[in-house]
Amino acid sequence: MIGVLVSGNGSNLQALIDAGLPISGVAANRKDAFALQRAREAGIPVAVFGLDCHASREERDRMMATWLEEHGVEIVVLAGYMHLVTRPFLVRFPNRVVNVHPSLLPAFPGLHAIEQAIDAGVAETGVTVHLVDEGLDTGPVLRQEAVVVAPVETLEERIHAVEHRLLPEVVRSLINETATFATTTSKEIS
Repeated sequence: MIGVLVSGNGSNLQALIDAGLPISGVAANRKDAFALQRAREAGIPVAVFGLDCHASREERDRMMATWLEEHGVEIVVLAGYMHLVTRPFLVRFPNRVVNVHPSLLPAFPGLHAIEQAIDAGVAETGVTVHLVDEGLDTGPVLRQEAVVVAPVETLEERIHAVEHRLLPEVVRSLINETATFATTTSKEIS
């Protein structure tokens, strides 16, 4: 049901695993991503789709989408995935690709959002879970939660705690919506 894309440590992947969500496959863009070990330990199929093995990002994303579909994925979660997904990927999972971002979008999109918030001197930042489109953190917001910046020394840890709670909640809600839609559609057909 869920496919997760990862690039690094995989703490958000672990939050999804710990929440007991039905993860069908984990794909990474880096073979050294620790998230792959987390997935293996949970018995989840893994694959690596590095850019160096493909002629273009689009080709890589088509291959990755095919692998996810072959594993029964209906919803894709970007959990610390540090590449933009391209149109060939997004069209395979329309309105079903979700990202978690460590700011209150549209503030501080892209990399280093926590550092950008600190540098900007804002009183609060937060976490956003949003649908993914072709832009950089520009898709429709599903949920946000504010986090007070001070004390700065613990901000990253506090943001991660909110991500680890909020992302599984939103994904569970999307699964329930998908199941409700499928049930309603099958009743209408019969």
